[in-house]
Amino acid sequence: MTEKASVIAAATSSIRAGRPTREQAQARQAQLLDCAFDHFLDKGFEPTTIEAIAADVSMTKRTVYARYPDKASLFRAAVRRGTERRAAGPAAIEATRVDSLEETLVRIALLRIRLAGTPEGVKLQRLINTEAYRFPDIFQTYYEVAAIPTVRFLAGILEDETRAGRLAIDDSMLSANVFMSMVVSAPVRFLISGNELPAQDVDRRVRYAVRLFLKGAEPR
Repeated sequence: MTEKASVIAAATSSIRAGRPTREQAQARQAQLLDCAFDHFLDKGFEPTTIEAIAADVSMTKRTVYARYPDKASLFRAAVRRGTERRAAGPAAIEATRVDSLEETLVRIALLRIRLAGTPEGVKLQRLINTEAYRFPDIFQTYYEVAAIPTVRFLAGILEDETRAGRLAIDDSMLSANVFMSMVVSAPVRFLISGNELPAQDVDRRVRYAVRLFLKGAEPR
């Protein structure tokens, strides 16, 4: 029996022994969403079935539908949880800050690129791009969960540097979003297209783009 199957069997056995505790119910909910996320990542929305997901977590279809009325609502919830589990946490974001502003911006950009460039990160980006016509809201979900904490952190840095007179930024959130588009988006698009981008090339592109951004943000 695989480790995943053992965990599912243990959780199922525990729940069958009596009314599940709140912790057990939460664990089963997380298990369902994680399993659904894996199915959607591997197969896409249309080929994925509730039957297959339910079977993988030893649930009945009725139980799944009691939690999510249709596949679309399960998809949205699974994408949100999958994004949350793979997003950079506050500690990882804060750890990018060093004494050098340029190096801090490089580290912020590389953190975002590394997360998006993992095998699951690439699959998630492709899934969002593929299904956005059907679920335009998943773009906003991804931005709110995966991007906005880093954007706000960067905006705070830009505000500090502007107050110190080293930069001239009049809209820190807009500037932080422009930074992400300018420095991060191009390498990520390259990676999700299936092209290989060596780490040294990513580093060179990021550092060049960061210097351009800082040059444009200098006080005049």
